[in-house]
Amino acid sequence: MTSTRASVRISLSSLRAHRRRFVGTLTAVLLGVSFLTGTLVMGDTLRASFVALFGNAAGGTDAVVRSTNVVTVSGESEGTRQPVSTGLAQRIGQLPQVAAAAPDIQGAGQLIGADGEPIGGQGPPTLAGNWIDDPKLNPYRLAEGHAPSAPGEVVVNRGTADKGGLKIGDTTVLRTPDPVRVTVVGLATFGGEDGMAQVTYTGMTLADAERHLTPKPGQASGIQVRAGPGTSQQELVDALRPVLPPDTEAITGQASAAEDQDMISGAFLSLFTTLLLVFSGIVLLVATFSIHNTFAIVVAQRTRENALLRALGASRRQILGSTLTEAGIVGVTASAAGLAAGIAIAAGLQALFPAIGFPFPDGSLVISGVSMLLPLAVGVVVCIGSALVPAVHAGRTAPLAALRETAVDDSAASRTRAVTGLLLLLASVGVIMTGVLADPSVWLSAVGAVLALAAFVVLGPVASTCAVRVLGAPLGRLRGATGHLARRNALRSPKRTASTATALMIGVAVVSLFTVFGASLKATMNQTVDRSFAGDLAISAPAFGAGGSGLSPRLAPALDRLPDVATAVGLGKGVAEVNGSGRALTVTDPAALAAVLDLGKVDGSMKALGTNGIAVSDTEADKLGLRTGSTARLTFTDGKERTFTVRAVYGQPELAGDYVITRQAWAPHRGQDSDSLVAVSFKDGVSAADGRSAVEKAAAAYGNPEVQSRGEYAQSSAGGIDMMLTLVYALLALAVLIALLGIANTLTLAIHERTRELGLLRAVGQTRKQLRAMVRWESVLVATFGTAGGLLLGGFLGWVLVKASEGAGDTAFAFALAPARLLVVALVGIAAGAPAGWRPARRAARLDVLRAIATD
Repeated sequence: MTSTRASVRISLSSLRAHRRRFVGTLTAVLLGVSFLTGTLVMGDTLRASFVALFGNAAGGTDAVVRSTNVVTVSGESEGTRQPVSTGLAQRIGQLPQVAAAAPDIQGAGQLIGADGEPIGGQGPPTLAGNWIDDPKLNPYRLAEGHAPSAPGEVVVNRGTADKGGLKIGDTTVLRTPDPVRVTVVGLATFGGEDGMAQVTYTGMTLADAERHLTPKPGQASGIQVRAGPGTSQQELVDALRPVLPPDTEAITGQASAAEDQDMISGAFLSLFTTLLLVFSGIVLLVATFSIHNTFAIVVAQRTRENALLRALGASRRQILGSTLTEAGIVGVTASAAGLAAGIAIAAGLQALFPAIGFPFPDGSLVISGVSMLLPLAVGVVVCIGSALVPAVHAGRTAPLAALRETAVDDSAASRTRAVTGLLLLLASVGVIMTGVLADPSVWLSAVGAVLALAAFVVLGPVASTCAVRVLGAPLGRLRGATGHLARRNALRSPKRTASTATALMIGVAVVSLFTVFGASLKATMNQTVDRSFAGDLAISAPAFGAGGSGLSPRLAPALDRLPDVATAVGLGKGVAEVNGSGRALTVTDPAALAAVLDLGKVDGSMKALGTNGIAVSDTEADKLGLRTGSTARLTFTDGKERTFTVRAVYGQPELAGDYVITRQAWAPHRGQDSDSLVAVSFKDGVSAADGRSAVEKAAAAYGNPEVQSRGEYAQSSAGGIDMMLTLVYALLALAVLIALLGIANTLTLAIHERTRELGLLRAVGQTRKQLRAMVRWESVLVATFGTAGGLLLGGFLGWVLVKASEGAGDTAFAFALAPARLLVVALVGIAAGAPAGWRPARRAARLDVLRAIATD
C-alpha cells in the first residue's frame, strides 16, 4: 500500500510540474473518445427514434395479412412477395373480432419536382401506394388538404413536397414507371414526422394504385387489419388464420412494424454505425502512436529524475507504477472530457442532419451505460497501453544515470530492428501474394496487410535516416543554414522522427487506400462499359441504392420505332428461385440484346429462348453444374414452379446479369414492371447529335429520363463512389488532425530538451525568425516523411484490396492509382507540417536567451 501511495504521489507531482507536456496526449485521447462516444450515442438515439417512429405510425394496425410465397435474392433485406386478393379484405372485415380491414398496395413511384427533376431515388426508396381512408390503419396522417378521391389525385408526405418545391394544387408527374399526371391534394406526415427518413411517399386512390402499381386489378401487397374492442393482436391473428386461403399468413402489427423498421433503418443503421466505428478505431490507432511517442520522449527526458528517485530508494516497481499512473490519470481525464464532447457531437448531428436533407427523428438523446462505459474504458486502456513500453523503460533506469549531463534521446536504428522489419515485410508479401494470387482470400489478404503495417512501423527508424537526408537535401540550398539545421534536427533521433511520423503515415495510408480503391472501382466500371456496352446511348435508372421507379417498359419499343434507331432494347428485373436459391433475372429481348451488349463467347443461341428457355452466365453455369441443354427449376413469387431449358451460356455478364429470360416467359409472374436500362444503337449514317436529339425528344413522353452517351453512362454508374470518398475524407480528417497534434507535441517536447542549444544559437546570432523557420521546416520534414510512407503503404494496400475483391467475386477489377487525387493528398499532408510546427516554433522563439543558456 505504501508503494502504491508513493507511486501516486510521484505521479501527481510529475503531472503538476510538467502538465504542458501532456496537452497533446490529452487532446488525442479526447478526440478519439469523443468520436467513439458520439457514434455510439447517435446510433442508440437513431435506433430508439426509429422504433418510436414506426411504433407511432403503425399503432392502429393490429394484424397484417400477406402471402407466404417470397423470393429473397442475396444482398436484399426483404424478399419479393406474391400479391394477395383485394377481395380478401371484405371477407376479413366480416369477422366479429375485426373492426376494419383495408387492402394495402405498395410499389415504386417517383415524383417529379417543380424544377422538373426527380425527387429522391439515390438510395432510399421512392414509394407509392393506395391511400387508406381509415386513419388508424394508415401509417400516414393527413396534415393538410384532403385525401385523394378522384383519378389523378395524390397525397404526398410533407418532406417530399418541401424537397421538390410542391404544394397543394400543383400538378406534376409520377413515374410508376410509366408517367402518370397527378395533382397534389394533400400533405401527410409519418409518425408525426415529415417523412420516413428520406423515403418519399405518394398516396393514390385504390383504383389508381391498382391500375399503375399492380400487374392486374384486384391485387394488393397485403391487408391491414384493425381489431375490435377487447381483442388483442395475437387473438386477432388466431381468429384470422381459419379464413385465410392457402399460401397466406397473418402476423401481428407489432411484428410487421419491427420488420419494416429493420428494412428501413436496420440495415442502414448497421452500415452507418459500423462505418463510424471503423473510423473511430482508425482514429484511436493514430492516437495510440501519438500517445506512445509522447510518453517515450517524456520518459527519456526524465532519465536523470528517475535515476535520482532510484538512488533515493525508489524501486523499479514504483517508477513503473508512477509512469502508468500518470498515463491512467491522463486517460481518465481525457476520456471523461471525451464523453462530454461525444454527447455534444451527437446532439450537434441531431440538429445538423435535417439541415443537410436527412431528417433526424425528433426525440431526446439516448445515452446508455454501454455508450458511456465502453469509450471510457477504451480511452483509459489505449492511454495506459501506449505508455506501457516507456513505463517499463523508466522502471529499468539505473541510479548511476543521475550522473549524466543530458538525457536527450539519440537512439538510432539497430541491426535487430532492421532484420525484424525485413522479416515482417517478407512475411507480409508472402501472405499477400498467397491471399490475392495463389489462393484468393480476403482474410489472408487482411493478415498480410496487418503484417505490412507492422513492417512499416518497425522499419521506420531504419528508413528515416536515408529518407530525411534525401527529402531534406533541397533545404540547405533553399534556406541556407536554417535549412541545414532543420535537417540535422530531424536526423538527430531517427527513432523519434519515425515514431512521430508513424501516426501521420497511418492516416495518409488509409486515405490513399480508399482513394486507390475508389479509383479502381471507377476504372472497373469504365472498363465494364467499354467491354460490354456496344450501343450508342444509354438510359438508366439510378445505379446507387434501391431508389427510383425504374424506366417504363414501353420506352424501348417506342425508341425502336424511331427512324434513326437501329436497335433499342430494355433490360428489366425479375426474381425467382433457381434450383432452390434466390436469383435476380434479367428480363429482355435476348435476340436484340446482342446488338447493344457484348455477351462474350456464347454457347448456344440467345434467339431461341422462347417462353421456357433461359440463358446463364458461364460462372453461374459452373456453380450449378449447368450447360446448354440442361434444365433448371424456377420457382416464382406467385408460387408457380416451371422447368426451363438452358439454351445459351454466355461469357460476359457484367451488364446482362447472370440469368436472362424473355418478357413473354416473365409476363405471367411479373409484379410492377420496369426496366433498369435501355440501350440504344443508331442506324448507319446517323450522327451522334441527331440520334441523341431524336431519342431525347421521344423519351420525354416517358417521364423525361436522362439520356447518356457511353462515357456519361460509365461516369454516372460510378457516381456513388465520389460520394463515398467524400464521406471517407471527412471522417479521416480527424485522424490526420490527431497525427498533426502528435507532431506538434513531439516538437514541443524536443524544444524543451534542446532549450540550452536553442539559447546558444540565439546567442551566436540566430534571429527569432530564423529559429521559427528552423522548427517549422523540421516539422515539414517529419510530415513529408510520414506522408511519403503513407502514400507508399496506402497504394500497396489499395492494390491488395482490389486483388482480394477480385478473388472474392467474379468481377475482373481494374487497378487505378488516381495520381491527381494522390498528389492532392501528398500536398495536404506535407503542407500540414507547417501549421503543426507553428506553436512549437513560436514557443522556441520566445525563449529567454540567458535563461536558456543556463538550463541544464
